[in-house]
Amino acid sequence: MTPAPLRLFEGIGIELEYMIVDPVSLDVRPVADELLKSVGGGYDLQVELGPVAWSNELALHVIEMKCNGPVRSLSGLGPRFQEHVARMSELLRPLSARLLSTAMHPWMDPERELKLWPHENDFVYQAFDRIFDCRGHGWANLQSMHINLPFANDDEFGRLHAAMRLLLPLLPALAASSPLVEGKLTGLLDTRVDVYRTNARRVPSVTGLVIPEAVFTRADYEQQLLGPMYDALAVHDPEGVLRHEWANARGCIARFERDAIEIRLLDLQEHPRADIAIAGLVVGALKLLVRESLSSYQAQRAFSAEQLAPLLHATIRDADEAMIEQPELLEALGLPGRGAMPARAIWRHLAEHVSEVEPEFSEWREPLRVILERGCLARRIREAVGSSPSTERLLAVYQEIAACLDRGIPFRP
Repeated sequence: MTPAPLRLFEGIGIELEYMIVDPVSLDVRPVADELLKSVGGGYDLQVELGPVAWSNELALHVIEMKCNGPVRSLSGLGPRFQEHVARMSELLRPLSARLLSTAMHPWMDPERELKLWPHENDFVYQAFDRIFDCRGHGWANLQSMHINLPFANDDEFGRLHAAMRLLLPLLPALAASSPLVEGKLTGLLDTRVDVYRTNARRVPSVTGLVIPEAVFTRADYEQQLLGPMYDALAVHDPEGVLRHEWANARGCIARFERDAIEIRLLDLQEHPRADIAIAGLVVGALKLLVRESLSSYQAQRAFSAEQLAPLLHATIRDADEAMIEQPELLEALGLPGRGAMPARAIWRHLAEHVSEVEPEFSEWREPLRVILERGCLARRIREAVGSSPSTERLLAVYQEIAACLDRGIPFRP
């Protein structure tokens, strides 16, 4: 008998992507396949290790750890992922490698250093490379946290999608961790999302405006969003290798094959407890919106992608200090009658409400306090490296960040 689909917020899935690097130079090391082989015995796409699974990604220097199926609660998930960080680190040592967090490698040259996954399902990555040329930061140099949340029917899908669309532009304010590319500050705090939004420009309908279109039923989603994307891809991919809903690269994507929506706009943090704290706050805020505690479902549906996309551009640039000036959005987030306010203040407001209804909030309080008081990780990195960082300074700072991952502690410059 097929089990009944999970209802809203009855389960959650988390995915964390890490770079594999040289332990001394921190240059990327394309050995994810050897890491998976060391624990699974072969070049498998995924190895299941009880409640946590490890899997490959497009780039051979990236490894993913994730929940091995939906979990009921985020409680205890940060320490569990931290244990797997230690396990990976132990297996990487004989390969002369270690893990590094944050959303982009600060000096990788993708033209020279990218190596694609060469084993099972490699034809998928070859198709992406042939169509989009993956030798750019938007494909070769991205590490993020994905959050998967279930829905049981069309009404639940619509309510969850409407709520997610409102929060997407604000996610870099919490999670930005990518201020550097090729050894230089970019002027953006979330460079990963900036390169992500343009990596499929050859087929613009793959990414759209990153903020998904205002569609709230499966039929409309497939007709208005997936259908045009599949048609545009078919010109370059007549065999249909990429004709799947996972080819959609918007900031959150519907996964009807598993009755879930996946959020993709969160940069990876310095250690797993920080990622899980951010996930807890985001999911808590989504619950408030879906339950109409902050605004009505009708009001949440009213926002177009064209209205929300400029707000995303602002948080890509300024993250937590981006000024949010749209009164309709502030009202929808429970802040009626307010003037312009920094995105960090909006998240503080949401955190106060989430703390009142989420019993697990105490587990997230300290990591969130660092983010909401000291600033997002990208801001702390920029403070640490200085305005014109030398090669030596970058290495020292990112060695410290690597140590934060090993020890499971926040980065404080």
